[in-house]
Amino acid sequence: MIDPSCLAQVLAETRVLLDEAAVRGGRAPGAVELVIAGKYLPAEDVPALVEAGVDVIGENRLQDLLAKEAVAAGRLTFDFIGHIQRRKVRDLLPRVRLIHSLDSLRLAEEIAARSEGPTRVLVEVNVAEEPTKGGIVPPQLRAFVDEVSARTDLVIGGLMAMPPSHSDAEMSRPHFAAVRRLADDLAREWDGRHDFRDLSMGTSQDFLVAAEEGATKVRVGRGLLERVQKTTQGLL
Repeated sequence: MIDPSCLAQVLAETRVLLDEAAVRGGRAPGAVELVIAGKYLPAEDVPALVEAGVDVIGENRLQDLLAKEAVAAGRLTFDFIGHIQRRKVRDLLPRVRLIHSLDSLRLAEEIAARSEGPTRVLVEVNVAEEPTKGGIVPPQLRAFVDEVSARTDLVIGGLMAMPPSHSDAEMSRPHFAAVRRLADDLAREWDGRHDFRDLSMGTSQDFLVAAEEGATKVRVGRGLLERVQKTTQGLL
């Protein structure tokens, strides 16, 4: 079980680091939201998460979301950050604030068909065009937005990306910068239809670089929990 006081300490330290990174990138403190990656946390940790002040959990699987939702009883907000099977959209939509991982026109149509009114989503971008990853590659992004706009009433609220994994966080910087430029261009082109104000990018190894480059949401899990464990051990 997670120690809630140690988690609260690490969350506070992480939010300070995010604020400092946002300022380095020319934005105000509070510009970056911390989304806790839920795949590293069992449902039995939910009470500790709530006590520690966790606001948003990002889940990769519907069954994990359902398990945590049952324990949270309305005390946590859930985003969905993983690949979505179309047959699960109906059960997923009422339970999440935001889907970060729109990656196909068929999924867009399914979300629109199951939604009550326009739903805001993020498009997953395969920024480095890696063949093993999902998402829309940058050369196809404009055409994808055109198709989604023509065939659904979804509102594209921004982009989500995960650069190639690397031990050096600086290796992610050009990818984050490229995603920011894509979002800026699309925001101008689609002003009034889509907003493109959110960038979901940055995980445990590179979230501070992502914050410097314009992320509005970072998805942190494993690295944060490792810091909690070290803090807990230091108190023993």
